[in-house]
Amino acid sequence: MDKHSAMSLHGKILTEIEQNILSGRWPPGFRIPSEMELTVHYGCSRMTVNKVLTQLAQAGLLERKRKAGSFVTRPHTSSAVLEIPDLRQVVLGMGQEYTSQLLSRLQRRSTREDMDAMRMSKTSSVVHALCLHMAGMRPFCIEDRLINLEAVPDAEQEMFTEQSPSSWMVNHVPWSSAEHRIRAEAASAETAGLLKVAPGFPCLVIDRCTWTGRLPITFVRLTFPADLYELDAHFSPSAVGSA
Repeated sequence: MDKHSAMSLHGKILTEIEQNILSGRWPPGFRIPSEMELTVHYGCSRMTVNKVLTQLAQAGLLERKRKAGSFVTRPHTSSAVLEIPDLRQVVLGMGQEYTSQLLSRLQRRSTREDMDAMRMSKTSSVVHALCLHMAGMRPFCIEDRLINLEAVPDAEQEMFTEQSPSSWMVNHVPWSSAEHRIRAEAASAETAGLLKVAPGFPCLVIDRCTWTGRLPITFVRLTFPADLYELDAHFSPSAVGSA
């Protein structure tokens, strides 16, 4: 096998295993086929398979255990500065009844704005979902989410009738890195109408993008009434420097 063919096969194996994980076909805790099984399946060298599994482990999608095999990791990594919570669990943890309402769901080609938000290098099919989360009788959060179908193909068939986009993503889709942007914002007339607050009411807005390796998974904008939600994070001093 020449060098170019080996590189192409490496990419094929990487993509197929990654899609099995991201689509939920291989759920968290699932033991994937062994190196030898994958070697036979793809008709390649064991070294090629080992390199792929090492790369996926470094991306946080797999946990490799000596003699036991390789296992799909939990949907988020412990190294994130801020956790990615399931909004349903957040509301229930407040002692409030939780409900959600899917306001819209649209599948389309990504726009330039979508590509900028998700750091996409090329166009792709996306699902754009808008959901309102409730805490008791009061609106708790507006979830405005883009899902990259190249990374999460199962989202094409998911209508979010049983779970909100937030719950479905947290419980089904692993990720390796994330970026948060947090700001205060006055509620626009449209936002105020959904959250049932006065226009100009202070809101906490979180923009979050997640990736697996270099592949964008989702971009979400979460808008909360500022009096209902706050962020709480625990930090440890770095061994390299200090603030």
